[in-house]
Amino acid sequence: MTERGALRHLAAEITALEQAGLLRKPSAPPPAGCLVLCSNDYLGYGTDPWPAPAEAPSGAGASRLVSGHHAEHALAEQAIATWLGVEAALLFSSGYAANVGTLSALTRPGDVIVSDALNHASIIDGCRLSGAKVVVVPHRDVAAAEAALEQAQGAQRRWLVTESYFSMDGDSPDLVRLRAACDRWDAALIVDEAHAVGALGPEGRGLAARVGVRPDVLVGALGKALGLQGAFVAGSMVLRTWLWNRARSFVFSTGISPALAAAIRHRVLRVAADDEARARLDRVTDRLRADLTSIVGDALLPSHGPILPCFVGPPEEAVRISLRLRERGILVQAIRPPTVPAGTSRLRVTAHAGLTDADLSRIVAAFAEGWKP
Repeated sequence: MTERGALRHLAAEITALEQAGLLRKPSAPPPAGCLVLCSNDYLGYGTDPWPAPAEAPSGAGASRLVSGHHAEHALAEQAIATWLGVEAALLFSSGYAANVGTLSALTRPGDVIVSDALNHASIIDGCRLSGAKVVVVPHRDVAAAEAALEQAQGAQRRWLVTESYFSMDGDSPDLVRLRAACDRWDAALIVDEAHAVGALGPEGRGLAARVGVRPDVLVGALGKALGLQGAFVAGSMVLRTWLWNRARSFVFSTGISPALAAAIRHRVLRVAADDEARARLDRVTDRLRADLTSIVGDALLPSHGPILPCFVGPPEEAVRISLRLRERGILVQAIRPPTVPAGTSRLRVTAHAGLTDADLSRIVAAFAEGWKP
């Protein structure tokens, strides 16, 4: 089919992506027996049976502001709020929708948002949509964040947004110092805990809870350690009420399935009590980190928790290593720009609690043969 008008340039653009080693194509599902080491299913819940009563409706039918609000939604949101020790929570269809909707609803022209340089694309897009001035500070540079807040004293309002556990680097900011900086300069602290809730912190409540920090806005994901789908924003009742009315990605979307909401409530109760799975994840992670270090050396970037990024550099080389590992029964996708900065392509290895000693031995053998940057 011949593309017309504004679409005519796409074939050339796709060719350029392919030549740069950046073209993504759907890949075949991993073969039976292949170990998946690039999933965010940190506790292994994603392969479990559906944890919801069969009688829960399959569809909401409309936006929750119209007629799509069901009892299952309210029960799930109350379970999340109770788990996290906050007043209220609001469910979104995805982490992307949660960040874009929340940031664009809370901030506006005249405000200043201080944002970490490696924040997720959904945070970046939410900041752009807000119309606020965005000051991007170097990754995990607390002094730069403090200076930016101080310099923004003339702003209508100030905000600081960061992830608690960065998904491509497996590292974390100093949340205690960031909270103190926000308090000093009368700024609100927004923390995306997508890759931390469920897997890290007391009762799986995330890294802010681990260090005793209470964000003004906490964003969490349900499709990672909780093994389901969707996301939530948690905080005060005032925050929830405002987002209910003004977060466009919530207001103008059909409510999530009530059956999914019922599953979320069950899964939240399970994850809060599952210290055993988190301890198992810690043990698996410690061994995997030690084993990978013995093979890839300094290419294993400094990190903590279940995300273990192995630096490669050129995108085409990251793809080649990924294919060699796949041939050996290990699925680890190459992470390339624009997901990470140019020149920093990597393999993002993620541990999960279900890995056995035999699995870890297979992984070591595959990397020993396939790691040839």
